Amino acid sequence: MSRPVEYLDLDDVLSLARSLLGDPPPIRDVGLLGSAVARPQTSVFGEDAYPDVHSKAAALLQSIVNNHPLVDGNKRLGWLATAVFLELNGVRASSATNDEVFDFVIWVTSSNPELDAIVHRLRLIVGSEVES
Repeated sequence: MSRPVEYLDLDDVLSLARSLLGDPPPIRDVGLLGSAVARPQTSVFGEDAYPDVHSKAAALLQSIVNNHPLVDGNKRLGWLATAVFLELNGVRASSATNDEVFDFVIWVTSSNPELDAIVHRLRLIVGSEVES
C-alpha cells in the first residue's frame, strides 16, 4: 500500500520564500502563488489529475515558474518548493546536481514544454524511486 502524499500549503511555500528571498518575500500576487501551490492536489471526476509524486511535483514547478507570483525569485522558489515536496514524499531531489537543476528549470521556463515532458526530465535528474 502506498503512503499518502504530503502536500505543501501556501504557508509552507511562503516560509520557503522568506528563507530563500528574505522577509518579507517579494510577493507580486499571493493568489497566483496559492493557485500554483494548490495545483498538485487537483482532481478531475474524483481522480487525481496528477497521478504520482513526480507529476504532482512537475505541476508545482511549472505553475510557480510560469505564473510569476513573485517580483523576483520565481525559478529559485519553484525549484525549492519542488525539491521539498519531493523529499517529503520519499524522492531524493538532493541527488540532482546544481547544473542539472539550473538547466532543467531554465528549460521549463523558456521552452514551454508539456507537463509529460517535464515529468520525464524530472525523473531523469532526481530518479524515479520513491522511498517507503
